[in-house]
Amino acid sequence: MLSIRSFPKAILHMDGDAFFVGCEMAEHPELRGKAVVTGGERGIVTALSYEAKALGVTRGLPIFQLKKLFPSVIIRPGDYQTYALYSQKMFDVVRRYSDDVEEYSIDECFADLTGMRSLLKMTYEEILEHIKSDIKRELKITVSLGLAPNKVLAKIASKWQKPDGLTMIPGNKIHEFLPKISVGSLWGVGPSSSHFLQKKGVNNAYEFATKDESWVSHNLSKPFVSMWKELNGHHVHQIDPKMKDTYSSISRTRTFYPATSEEAFLISQISKHLEDVCSKARRFDLTAKKVSVFLKTKEFRYHSCEIKIPGAASVPEIIMPMILREFAQMHKKGTLYRTAGVTLHELVSSSVSQLDLFGESKQTDKFNAIHKQIDVLEAKFGKGVVHLGSTDNALKRVTLGTEFEDPNRDLLFL
Repeated sequence: MLSIRSFPKAILHMDGDAFFVGCEMAEHPELRGKAVVTGGERGIVTALSYEAKALGVTRGLPIFQLKKLFPSVIIRPGDYQTYALYSQKMFDVVRRYSDDVEEYSIDECFADLTGMRSLLKMTYEEILEHIKSDIKRELKITVSLGLAPNKVLAKIASKWQKPDGLTMIPGNKIHEFLPKISVGSLWGVGPSSSHFLQKKGVNNAYEFATKDESWVSHNLSKPFVSMWKELNGHHVHQIDPKMKDTYSSISRTRTFYPATSEEAFLISQISKHLEDVCSKARRFDLTAKKVSVFLKTKEFRYHSCEIKIPGAASVPEIIMPMILREFAQMHKKGTLYRTAGVTLHELVSSSVSQLDLFGESKQTDKFNAIHKQIDVLEAKFGKGVVHLGSTDNALKRVTLGTEFEDPNRDLLFL
């Protein structure tokens, strides 16, 4: 127990360092080295730099309290579309060194590097160094890497040194690391499970790993048995390298204050949301067969419409006129609205096209070609550099005090 070969399996865990703030600093280098938080649009701190953490700022702190307690901290609104783009580029770097990469969250992934030493003619440590340096050079962000015989230990390793860390836990050194890991900090152990284990005299990972398997099975659920096995060096949790290739929807919503009935403002918000979701669909080489739009009133009543898109599309020039034709039926004059949202539904690969009788396919192809160039420009100069005229109002309006309605914001939904 706790004494096996160094790396019977070599599982990498990569964790972005203060990822959202790291992306902000990459986009705005003048922020480097400063106390920065994101979450200005939500009214609470959603991410913070290590400099802000050193001041005592915590995640979840209301922005109005942050301004009073830490007036020097720089507050940024979340830019989740940009974060998603950095995430994908970060994972693409890892795929240069392994085909078996599992995207675990927006700023974390696992990868199986077993056997890659001979193929790449590098040690495992050299492979990790190359991944770190590639990401730092190309994306201007840092990550912390951990390598171990399995996922649970790799997660421990990646958090061992942060930021910009690199830690390897070979199988024959597991016993040196586990006594220093509190049981409550283990992956998958929540507050109630931590409290239960501590009542049973189990305070750290080593004390848990050295329990008999029968004790673990009797006192805890099946996932804890898998964790116990991995803490003992066994490889239980497999890497799932399958990239997402089918999605049911992409959504974008925003709540604004004060509530308004102004048609021009609401149309502009919808237009901006549509451009955002279309941009994300194109990045994943997807087109939509259906779009839905909603307005939510001050009293939380929904006014919505759903539109079928002939032949499928992911360019706003095709979809926005369809929305405008339905807008008058959805919008009630004099009603105050607090939220607008757009969702693309029934997403299919862009390679799946359907000819139509009225020329929409040719028109869509024309706009697709234009947007390929626009996407290149936005990757170089930032999003919104080219946008619909109907979006202009939303981009110019002051957005302080707005917040995202959806906690997952504009990420892809299965």
